[in-house]
Amino acid sequence: MLAGIPMPELLTLAGALLTAGVVTGVLAGIFGIGGGTVIVPVLYETFRLMGVPEEVRMQLCVGTSLAIIVPTSIRSFRGHLAKGAVDMDVLRRWAVPVIIGVVLGGYFAAYAPAWVFKAVFVVVAVILAVKLLFGRENWILGEDLPAKGAMRVYGFAIGIASALMGVGGGALSNLVMSLYRRPIHQAVATSSGLGVIISIPGVVAYVIGGWSKMELMPPLSIGYVSLIGVALMVPTSILAAPWGVRIAHAMPQRKLELAFGLYLVFVAVKFAASLLT
Repeated sequence: MLAGIPMPELLTLAGALLTAGVVTGVLAGIFGIGGGTVIVPVLYETFRLMGVPEEVRMQLCVGTSLAIIVPTSIRSFRGHLAKGAVDMDVLRRWAVPVIIGVVLGGYFAAYAPAWVFKAVFVVVAVILAVKLLFGRENWILGEDLPAKGAMRVYGFAIGIASALMGVGGGALSNLVMSLYRRPIHQAVATSSGLGVIISIPGVVAYVIGGWSKMELMPPLSIGYVSLIGVALMVPTSILAAPWGVRIAHAMPQRKLELAFGLYLVFVAVKFAASLLT
């Protein structure tokens, strides 16, 4: 037994984390996302069974998710960069406002109740899914990305939302770029780089935010980051990320959009149901 968990349950949880790591890596490669929408629900159940108090459980899930996303996003970004699909100019324009948004969002999230995180998941996922599944060619905001001022606002908003959701920002940046007629493959590739920019300062913010509540955390935690969760999920997600990259570049644009939209519907339904229970 470990932390009061019987061995069969411990093995089941370990298997779930390893499986989620594979799914996380594939999603990171296909959609340019860090996989936080997969990681957070799995970690929530894991920490519930381990007896982590409700008042810090969701924050621990989000902080750990961001830590897991760091190497996954780096691996995915390198794969897309090798294919020449990343718009580095967009990343440079977003870098500073995204980081500011992540730090502020991480500070707020450290003290927010669990329902805030779930509500953000549902709202963002529904907006993105509607655009991807039912959007038309004329659903655009411009023929090209806007000037620096508007890009800074987008970056700041993406940073805050990503810190609240425990995600790498890929879904949100995909939406912004698609509304300005950027091809989905370029949006996905660029989003993978954004995941790197978001996850690293996000982890730092959650470590600092949870430092005063270490007595409530499970063993081997640093602030709101569980090293056990990171250790189990990172290796498999890194190994699986290149599979997703190959799938993304082999799929037609419309099929990639539909797949991403259906995935987001699944996420929205799951979190909406948890809000009602």
